[in-house]
Amino acid sequence: MIREFIYKYYIDPITTGGAYTLVDTLTYALILIIAVFLIHRWMQRSGIPFGRELLFATLPWVVLGGLLRVLEDTGLITAPWRYLLITPLIFFVLFFYAVLTLYLCHRLFRARGVRVYGAVGIASVLVTLGVLMLFGLTTNHLVLEVPATILGIAGVTSLILWAVLRYGLKWEYLDDRIYQVLIAGHLLDASATSYGIDLHPLGYVEQHVVGSALIEATGTGFAMFPLKLAVLIPGIYVLELYRREGTATSFWHLIVLAMIVVGLAPGVRDMIRMMLYV
Repeated sequence: MIREFIYKYYIDPITTGGAYTLVDTLTYALILIIAVFLIHRWMQRSGIPFGRELLFATLPWVVLGGLLRVLEDTGLITAPWRYLLITPLIFFVLFFYAVLTLYLCHRLFRARGVRVYGAVGIASVLVTLGVLMLFGLTTNHLVLEVPATILGIAGVTSLILWAVLRYGLKWEYLDDRIYQVLIAGHLLDASATSYGIDLHPLGYVEQHVVGSALIEATGTGFAMFPLKLAVLIPGIYVLELYRREGTATSFWHLIVLAMIVVGLAPGVRDMIRMMLYV
């Protein structure tokens, strides 16, 4: 009974590439929450403060996660190794790579450790992106108009949302780059999903439970935008209340990073995947 449950909800979706269910979605959400807490405790003991500098230095690693998922989509990596680049295993792979790099940079470079850590992340992104671009060139599927359009939609919608919240609701704290990255990451995800479902020739589908249900009910991928607004606006408000209480600590920055990850990483993956038609 337990074995069948595990295979149905956790192993089969990984090996077959099936859509997410409510069970595995809730499980992965719980894993993310536990991971944030454990990372916070580890960084406290290691003497590595998680502040603004480390948050921004980690952004390339978030992008890397999205690119590695595309690498698996291309089929360049075959089984069983490709399973390591599928959710949720990719989280553990990337986590150990990033944490090990951060720890070594902290021990070897001390004050410059965070910058070196960020540089390694950028280098990893460039190498992975180079492999994907080469794949696109060799398969004659490298349509640069796709990321240009998606980034254009994401840029315009992000600017509109930021202006409404900043000047309409007088949320002056949105001048903070952290909140701007949070907004841009999630609207990139919404833009890529909308484009893939409604505009891309291949007609991609949404795999996540809530998003797919809303898209099915409305008949359009652009339904992702109101869904993102329903999460982002109250989420930012609560984050700022938390920070105003004088608790903009390492844990606060980790929570923000986790929120950025669930928007930016899939947005990058979908955008590059559609550029390569895979």
